[in-house]
Formats: sequence, C-alpha cells, structure tokens
Amino acid sequence: MEKSKCRIKKDDKVKVITGKNAGKIGKVINVLQKKSRVLIENVNLVKRHTRPSAANKQGGIVEGEAPIHWSNVMLMCNKCLSPVRIKIQRLEDGKNVRVCRKCNEIIDA
Repeated sequence: MEKSKCRIKKDDKVKVITGKNAGKIGKVINVLQKKSRVLIENVNLVKRHTRPSAANKQGGIVEGEAPIHWSNVMLMCNKCLSPVRIKIQRLEDGKNVRVCRKCNEIIDA
C-alpha cells in the first residue's frame, strides 16, 4: 500500500468537507500517520459504554472524538478565512513552508 503524505499538522484549523460532520470547523488534536486519519476537537463525537475500572470508578457512557480520514478535511487559511488547497514552497534559506494556493500566504503551524 502506498503511503500518502499528509500536509495537515497538529494545532491546524481544519474544515470537514464530507460526511455527517460536513461544514464543522475544529482544531487538529492528533495526526495518526499510519492510519491516514486526523483527530479533530469537538468533531465526529462518539459515545462509548465503559465498565468501571481503576481509572474510571463510575463507568457509564463516555463521549469523545473519533478519527476522520484526512482526505475528508481541508486546511483553513487565516487570511482567506476559507478552506484551501496548499502547496509546499522552498524558501531562500532552504526551509520548506506550506503556502495557500488562493492568496499565496504562508500558513504557519
């Protein structure tokens, strides 16, 4: 299986473009590189029924985020204030940066 490169990083602001959570905007909590998925704050919430344990004495229903495939989210540009495609551009000092395709603004992490 060919591994695709993810241009989304932790703490990026993204918008979900497909699925039941389409249109929701949130901050990336974690990027699961091997599974090609991202975990987004307050998006794709699921309920899990847990038994009482040492960590959770009470047990019951716990609500939390579930990962979404990164092809279903788009990065939000701070200048355009819209979801955009990005490109990788090399600066003069040899450093690679992510750039918005609409406004050519450098997207900081």
